[in-house]
Amino acid sequence: MNRRQRRAAASKSGSLADARLRMPAALSELATRHLESRRLIEAENCCRQALAIDAGHADALNLMGVLSALAHQNDHAVEWFAHAIRQAPKLDYLKNLAAALHRVGRLEEALKAYDKALMFAPEDAEIWMNIGNALAQVGRHDEASLGFEHALSLNPRLPGASMGRGRALFKLARYEEALACFNDLVSESEADDADIAHMRSTCMMHMRRFDEALPLVERALALNPGNAGALNNLGAIYQSRGHHEAALPCFDQALALRPDFIHAMNNKASSLTQLHQFDSAFAIYDRVAALDSDNATMRWNTAMMHLLLGDFEKGWIGRAARWKVRSLALTGRSFTQPAWLGDGPIEGKTILVYSDEGLGDTIQYARYVPLLAAQGARVILQVESAVRPLLAGIPGVSQCLSTTELPEFDLHCALSDLPLAFGTRLATIPADVPYLCAPAAAQVRVWEDRLGPHDRLRVGLVWSGNPAHQNDHNRSMALQMLAPILDCGAQFVSLQKGVRDRDRPFLAGPSNIVDLTKHLTDFTETAALVSCLDLVISVDTSVAHLVGALGRPVWILLPFTPDFRWLLDRDDSPWYPTARLFRQSKSREWLSVIEHVRTNLQEAIARWSLREEAARAD
Repeated sequence: MNRRQRRAAASKSGSLADARLRMPAALSELATRHLESRRLIEAENCCRQALAIDAGHADALNLMGVLSALAHQNDHAVEWFAHAIRQAPKLDYLKNLAAALHRVGRLEEALKAYDKALMFAPEDAEIWMNIGNALAQVGRHDEASLGFEHALSLNPRLPGASMGRGRALFKLARYEEALACFNDLVSESEADDADIAHMRSTCMMHMRRFDEALPLVERALALNPGNAGALNNLGAIYQSRGHHEAALPCFDQALALRPDFIHAMNNKASSLTQLHQFDSAFAIYDRVAALDSDNATMRWNTAMMHLLLGDFEKGWIGRAARWKVRSLALTGRSFTQPAWLGDGPIEGKTILVYSDEGLGDTIQYARYVPLLAAQGARVILQVESAVRPLLAGIPGVSQCLSTTELPEFDLHCALSDLPLAFGTRLATIPADVPYLCAPAAAQVRVWEDRLGPHDRLRVGLVWSGNPAHQNDHNRSMALQMLAPILDCGAQFVSLQKGVRDRDRPFLAGPSNIVDLTKHLTDFTETAALVSCLDLVISVDTSVAHLVGALGRPVWILLPFTPDFRWLLDRDDSPWYPTARLFRQSKSREWLSVIEHVRTNLQEAIARWSLREEAARAD
């Protein structure tokens, strides 16, 4: 080939190359290479040239969307991707559109795009994870957890999926499952992740595993001292141990970092309440109300404080928030019939009154049933099986059913709403006792035989309540704490059901406590045993309510900040005239309480002995 031929061939080859570069497909390919090399301006120029030739070229439209997204122009990106999909609904285009919609917060549209992408790639784990993230953002946490779960089934090591699923389960209050997800993230490479440590500890906090949570909280703070959530958790751990003075600085530090941190505000107000700094606590709850007027914890705690201080008018109304307080774990009831809260006549109507809180509350508020019957209502009482035989005989009870039975009725009312319905104030508490029927004489004789000769003052003892109770760490004590009163010369009888492991050795040893609790099969048996006793000494449990409702003498040992029904600064109870209250002078300090009980018990024993001697002399 001579020189002229070579020049002609080269010219022809260049012309063909130039022609090819003027084709949209080639321009898109060149744009892609520029994009991969981060030459964004060159990439955009190629895309625009391609679109000038063919305005509907799908790859070029998609690349323009990618370039817009890189420039943080997500609204434009959405338009480019949508235009590309109209030309050719490819998987990559759909994924890009969904991601752009997700970024601009158009989450429902993003979910539709993700769903369309799944039609092309149903086993794409990343799509499933993105669906989980979008569902979590719109508050559909149950569905989100399933999305993350499916993503993990397709790719168990997919970054972000375990964290996403854990957070979704956490939002659903499925703390044990959430903790398992966060635990899965712990490896040599991720063990120092502050966020993982914080989420693990927060799950444990909600599960009341405070001792296990503490080292994780400390680790999270060591890695990130500015973690307001971890500071709040540290304060809550101090709270769980009754160290409210130490808890307050933790909450203050958390609030300095996040002034609108409602959880820390509520916790701080709770500690201030425990320290009897009520005005300061109310002020914080006012701040919470300004941020979130419907915050259930704030409304519940405020109501409890009003009741504790004797302001029943505000307190009863505020208790309606209890159904929404997750930590109380209460399950509301839903009926088609209307609720009754004292807002209309009930004569000739059938009203279902059902238990909605603990056994002690059920016994306490059962006193209102005769008042309903006195207004002409037919009362159906629905309660737990443990107290059903006990409460069935209350005057005015037409039927007493278990919580699984649902009869025909016209109106309904939760037992603990009855004080609100009757407008109860301190001066109008219906306190005529006993309002429970006396135990059957045959049952009482059986217990008398079990107890033997009545030659000493008989004293029943209850030292702990249900360990699952939120305030159990304050209200219960170890049995050994009662040791100073056990040599006073009385016959001590255990009424304690569910003895804890820590108490078994002391009870089994030479404790001077008669333990016949294996025969206490329900509250009617407990009532019969109580009828054989001269006195019951109890911490704040359902047995204390039982004894008070039977009109029998009961001494109730109370923490520094007691449950609202015991009020403050008094040694009597307007709910139970036969009760006497013995209070801590400072948080979790039982020694002075026991010493006070011992002094009064010795006096009671002396009086009983004098009466017995006088009776024998007659």
